[in-house]
Amino acid sequence: MHKETDSYVRVHGTRGTVEVLETHVSWVLLAGDFAYKLKKPVTLAFLDYGSLARRRHFCEEELRLNRRTAPALYQSVVSITGPPEQPRVGGTGAVLEFAVRMARFAQSALFDVMAGEGRLALEHVIALGRHVAAFHAGLTGQPPPGEAGSPDLVLRQALANFATLRPACPDPAVAGQLDRLEAWTREAFAHTTASMARRRLAGRVRECHGDLHLGNIAWIDGAAVAFDGIEFDPALRWTDVAAEVAFTVMDLLHRRLPALAWRFLDEYLAITGDHDLLTVLRFHLVYRALVRAAVAAVRAGQTADTAQARAALASHLSLAEELATGEAPILVLMHGVSGSGKSHTAARILERLGGVRLRSDVERKRLAGLAPLASTGSVNGIYGDAFNARVYDHLAEQAGVVLRAGWPVIVDAACLRRSERDRFRALAVRHGCAFRLVHCEAPVEVMRERLARRALASNDPSEATQAVLVRQLASQEPLAADEPYVVGDTLAVERCG
Repeated sequence: MHKETDSYVRVHGTRGTVEVLETHVSWVLLAGDFAYKLKKPVTLAFLDYGSLARRRHFCEEELRLNRRTAPALYQSVVSITGPPEQPRVGGTGAVLEFAVRMARFAQSALFDVMAGEGRLALEHVIALGRHVAAFHAGLTGQPPPGEAGSPDLVLRQALANFATLRPACPDPAVAGQLDRLEAWTREAFAHTTASMARRRLAGRVRECHGDLHLGNIAWIDGAAVAFDGIEFDPALRWTDVAAEVAFTVMDLLHRRLPALAWRFLDEYLAITGDHDLLTVLRFHLVYRALVRAAVAAVRAGQTADTAQARAALASHLSLAEELATGEAPILVLMHGVSGSGKSHTAARILERLGGVRLRSDVERKRLAGLAPLASTGSVNGIYGDAFNARVYDHLAEQAGVVLRAGWPVIVDAACLRRSERDRFRALAVRHGCAFRLVHCEAPVEVMRERLARRALASNDPSEATQAVLVRQLASQEPLAADEPYVVGDTLAVERCG
């Protein structure tokens, strides 16, 4: 709900029109350069704001938690005082309420608004991938409390969606959808229980944001900023980082922005190297779609715009079924010397195909303990034959992880030796999936120019030099007649199966 009111609420002594945003659990007062979020005195099945003391506590929790991702937005907890007929923010006297004071930003900066207006672009989701990866990296070292993030709790949370959805969906066709999705949820959980438990023991369950859909992300001062994380229930924010990432990927897919969804995931994985999250990602994607369907079902009973809420409910249920079905995995192997356009083409294929891209330039630096864009000038030997063998071993191992989890994988490496190409072809055979070899080529002068531009920009994981190109051209083993391949971005234009 959104309205304006000629309010008597005084903000730092200034009386005037205050814009009010309202949800079923809060009010947000927009006044001048600030926003003030007040919690409604409500007690619901999933939260308890019933007393002033509890509302103050959760305001303080909201401040603590959201300062982790948006320190410039979240400023303080303030009291609202004075007689009820003339309340005042930050005044003296009896305390009527507490509020979280935030720096105000334009609603047009919200990612969901940008997506709806066609303004959400690659730079935004890449920045978001880096933002979320850095946030998650800072959450290590603290074990989850109680059963938070445990497989049993995850299953109960997932099944709770159906308890909300069934009473709101009496239509037999929708009831059939819910039956199929609940059966899938139970079966998928049985297959992923071990992965969930292993990841929890490995420290992948952390005190996350908890509600990372596009409506809780903004583009502020050239950066992606996550805000409005869950403060009212630790069990909803103490979760596997895979579940957090899944929320954003799901929301982008729901808005029919698959290219941005997969590039966000690609950036997150390039930084974290957590390819194991693919083992639980599909479960969490479906779960998150059902969460949003359940939210839509609740809203359908609260809002006058029932048609919009019902449309959101139906579209999220349809997406959940699409995600549960998935597609057959495939291994796409890139081939070509430095500067031939492999990474650009691999990115286009990823945007079209979905899944995961494994870049040899990124994984090489990971094995050396370096960030993707770090310079390797002082690191000896990581481009030698012995280290190169380690890189290809690692790429094959990670590709196997992705394929076993049922996702397409694009291996972005030069693969200039026949033995390297044969290795990945055999890997695809072992996993019973399709294999495609994508050859990239360009005139030598074009490749030289690309390498020169890349060196000046210093914004690419590849550090190939002109000398590397010369060596590659002289030593590469050409594709043989029994190595079928496609050229360039054919797979980016025609989805392969």
